[in-house]
Amino acid sequence: MNWKVSSLTLLFALITHGCGVYSFTGASISPNIKTISIGTFYNNAALGPSNMSVLFTESIKDYYQQNTSLTLAEVNGDLQLEGYISDYTITPVTANAGGNDGVDYASLSRITIRVFCSYVNTQDDEFNFEKNFSFFGDFDQNEEDLSSNEEEFVQEIFDQIILDIFNSSVANW
Repeated sequence: MNWKVSSLTLLFALITHGCGVYSFTGASISPNIKTISIGTFYNNAALGPSNMSVLFTESIKDYYQQNTSLTLAEVNGDLQLEGYISDYTITPVTANAGGNDGVDYASLSRITIRVFCSYVNTQDDEFNFEKNFSFFGDFDQNEEDLSSNEEEFVQEIFDQIILDIFNSSVANW
């Protein structure tokens, strides 16, 4: 029994020590990286809620603060993120046959948001990138009113884009 406990302890020590700095969020950050600066992600999209810039910027700051031990710096962090919301579109996905008036309506619509992000790791240029990230969410216009639920839809899409940016930057996926 004693050898099993010793073996498991040794295995756990090797796994947690062998891959450098690792956290349960998936972040793999060098111990000499202490700060991150996240610039305002401006809204360059023609459509969408007027508060998208603030909503995205604050959400991405919160995500990094909650899932890493990095300190948020105003400028010149060890890691630097900046970018802009480049596109916001609403497109029909499926149509419903019209009623007595003979007009067809879109029943399922899709909101797609695209964000351009630039990432700089001042300690290791190998991880730097400039990429577009996009995600979408579908909603049924017969059951959900866009004007009442648009901010909720946008936040769900932003959550996925932020996860993708996080994975590309500090999780190195």
